[in-house]
Amino acid sequence: MSLARLFQRPHYRSEATQFISDLKNAKPDLDRKQREGRSLLWDKRIDRELQAEFRAGRVAQPGYVYYEWDLAPHESASTPEASPNPTQTPA
Repeated sequence: MSLARLFQRPHYRSEATQFISDLKNAKPDLDRKQREGRSLLWDKRIDRELQAEFRAGRVAQPGYVYYEWDLAPHESASTPEASPNPTQTPA
């Protein structure tokens, strides 16, 4: 006896398979409607020239947009420009 026959379950159908079969039997036009719905969103002709223009017009985005990198050395905290409140002068 082969292993395939040992694990064979000829009359088994999962609940999902039964549900889909019952749904297709109850609504025979379901396949057609699914294809129509797919064609609305996915089956489109692509304008290659327009896509090339979109790619050419892209602007490179910096790596991390929420932080402004300051690579210059920081000034000492004793100068008025570096104090948190510029209206106050150091004592």
